[in-house]
Amino acid sequence: MPAMTEPKLISGNANRPLAQAIARRMSMHRGMNVALVEARVERFNDGEIFVEVFENVRGEDMYIIQPTSNPANDNLMELLIMVDALRRSSAARITAVIPYFGYARQDRRAKARTPISAKLVANLLTEAGVHRVLTLDLHAAQIQGFFDIPVDNLYAAPVFGLDIKHHFAGQLGDIMVISPDVGGVARARDLAQRLGAPLAIVDKRREKAGEVAGMTVIGDVSGKKCIIVDDICDTAGTLCKAADILMEHGATEVHSYISHGVLSGPAVERIKASVMKSLVITDSIEPTAAVRSCPNIRIVPVAPMFAQAVLNIWNGTSVSSLFETDTLVPIYEGMYSRA
Repeated sequence: MPAMTEPKLISGNANRPLAQAIARRMSMHRGMNVALVEARVERFNDGEIFVEVFENVRGEDMYIIQPTSNPANDNLMELLIMVDALRRSSAARITAVIPYFGYARQDRRAKARTPISAKLVANLLTEAGVHRVLTLDLHAAQIQGFFDIPVDNLYAAPVFGLDIKHHFAGQLGDIMVISPDVGGVARARDLAQRLGAPLAIVDKRREKAGEVAGMTVIGDVSGKKCIIVDDICDTAGTLCKAADILMEHGATEVHSYISHGVLSGPAVERIKASVMKSLVITDSIEPTAAVRSCPNIRIVPVAPMFAQAVLNIWNGTSVSSLFETDTLVPIYEGMYSRA
């Protein structure tokens, strides 16, 4: 049943440009101005977070746009306090729009006496008063089951598929999709099926966290334009090593499509010096100046997809329709032609 009130957006400080872009896209779809709710989200001198909402939100359908990226703890706490402020102001429904879900890599107990932090974050959000979560490419799909509230997990693969068909027009027969590890095969297979391309795997062995002991290519990549697909690029060490290995095995070019460009520490410098011709990321995390100025990093916007998802949730229509390429083509009008 369609909602009677208009959806209202509010943004934290984690990625305000993305929130503004979502508002602009919704304004285009609605044919009326959709502005971010005026609020004050700031810190006291000791680091405590304070939130004050300047508009009446009683009975409203609220959408808080706040990725929990670096600094993850501050941005998560900001989100929780914003939820509390809206709940105490009698908002009818609160949807946490979390383009990048922090702590998602801690989704299981890999060793004894370790936490499942993703479950803890799910509990915190639910207890704070969130009614629904909208996110993009969770690191592990089972995290949706950590919540006792609805979770809509969007996928970057349909947008990446459009981008690849646009930038590699006439060359799709030379494309091979690469999973950078065995755990990412399902994600890579999905993109490969969308492109009608073959799939290969870079199998890596780790001796300890953050260090790769060795890599093996499973599949014949010789003469292929290889596209590595993954959900997160942090320090880019593994990604750059995978690109080196693929070139050593006869690949003609290596490109990477990554949903979330965490890009911490030496990542940008590594990518600049890498054999990768391009790294394509989304703006789920606000890109730094260094990321924006890097010549071989390109950013694909997710605001059109999130704006449509918010409208679909508000209107009670299908969100899963956004998993299909045909649905996204008109949403990304002007960016990609029908391939």
